[in-house]
Amino acid sequence: MELKSLSAIQNYTSAKPATTPAEGEGGAAASLRNVAGDFASTLAKSEQIAQSNMMGDVDPHALVQALAQTELAVETAVSVRNKVVEAYQEILRMPV
Repeated sequence: MELKSLSAIQNYTSAKPATTPAEGEGGAAASLRNVAGDFASTLAKSEQIAQSNMMGDVDPHALVQALAQTELAVETAVSVRNKVVEAYQEILRMPV
């Protein structure tokens, strides 16, 4: 009986709290960071192509393609934002 309680205490003290993130795992924060970085790089690349097009260095088809990619990225970001706002509003409507 004594040994069982001793091993339970050791397991309890070695367990991580539920509030600390697991080390080595990316999780939601890392994936959001990656998405935000990809979004910013898409916008920066499109801006660079637009500036190069104004100088006459880039094919107009490349500009159209860059603008389409930017439009898709912005529409995706707006739809994700709308879903987050809807979820937040739904949480606020929940009875406590």
